[in-house]
Amino acid sequence: MKVILIVDVEGLNEKGVFEKHLKKEGFTPIEGEVFAYEGNTTTHLFSTRAFILEVVEKGLKKSGFLTCKIMFQVGENEMEAYLFNHENDTFEQVTL
Repeated sequence: MKVILIVDVEGLNEKGVFEKHLKKEGFTPIEGEVFAYEGNTTTHLFSTRAFILEVVEKGLKKSGFLTCKIMFQVGENEMEAYLFNHENDTFEQVTL
């Protein structure tokens, strides 16, 4: 299934480090778009969701950032949105 990932990040210190990490994990930039990536998955939605959240979180922590919201879609499933909570040090789901 195709995965689309959109990242809304403020205060990203090292964009190159962030994008290198995403690319290493299978997410390539969408041509002509800023902070939009695509990839493929063969796992179930639950596993893919956990993988995306983990990959983006690690990339952000390697790069340094102030705030981050992400949205992603896996196959035909509805888009999901998450906001990084610095107090809990993890992403939390938000409604669109």
